[in-house]
Amino acid sequence: MKKWLILAVVVAVGIIGSGVYLQTRPGKFDDFAKCLDDKGAIFYGAFWCPHCQNQKRLFGNSQKKLPYVECSTPDGKGRTQICIDKKIEGYPTWEFADQSRLSGEISLKELAEKTTCVLP
Repeated sequence: MKKWLILAVVVAVGIIGSGVYLQTRPGKFDDFAKCLDDKGAIFYGAFWCPHCQNQKRLFGNSQKKLPYVECSTPDGKGRTQICIDKKIEGYPTWEFADQSRLSGEISLKELAEKTTCVLP
């Protein structure tokens, strides 16, 4: 019985460890996402928005590097003050350093063209 318990703990630690590694390993678009941030681009979205999830998925593991602002309150029923102040009406909305905006799911190519960031 003790051997099975030790084996179960070892397997659990291995599974948890591999999950942590997959979440922290560098993503293909890390530098691109950092460049978007450096160029003043901001991605406004809501956790419950399917188009925002699609936009994030384009970045794969690099989505954690995005200059993202959550516009929804935790209960999903209201908006955060920053998004009210910025007059963000739909999601996703990208705002750029020149104050221009693009709404909807934006291709990586279009984001690259708008910011001069280089795609990998």
